Amino acid sequence: MKSVRHFFKSFLFFELLLGLRLTGRYLFRRKFTVQYPDEKTPMSPRFRGLHALRRYPNGEERCIACKLCEAVCPALAITIHSEEREDGTRRTSRYDIDLFKCIFCGFCEEACPVDSIVETHIFEYHFENRGEQIMTKDKLLAIGDRFEKEIAEARAIDAPYR
Repeated sequence: MKSVRHFFKSFLFFELLLGLRLTGRYLFRRKFTVQYPDEKTPMSPRFRGLHALRRYPNGEERCIACKLCEAVCPALAITIHSEEREDGTRRTSRYDIDLFKCIFCGFCEEACPVDSIVETHIFEYHFENRGEQIMTKDKLLAIGDRFEKEIAEARAIDAPYR
């Protein structure tokens, strides 16, 4: 009985008819098209985009080289090297994130005890040359300096949930 049913379904193109029925259902409905550069869709407040390193208001970088973000990263995208300064504090000498490896999970942001590494709402970025996907410490600090106001505002809004 199953083989007869299978024969008729394949002979009458049953799957094709199901697909055409689905296409016909949406054929005359109102279309939802966004003209991207001119129009943008709403972004979720939980969106995680490009990374940034933050500084304290006095200009000193926040990262204390505890390497928790490197340890918690499931994709092993973060590389940190640290050194001790003259005053005895430990700071990073190298902080790299490979964006091709990164899965933008946000674990690094959650693990950071001093709120140094954050994921911004920046999603419009591209790479033209090999090696540009590696976000170095200088690039991350530059992004943090440039968008500090937006990052601080987003942190203030999320404060009750942290």
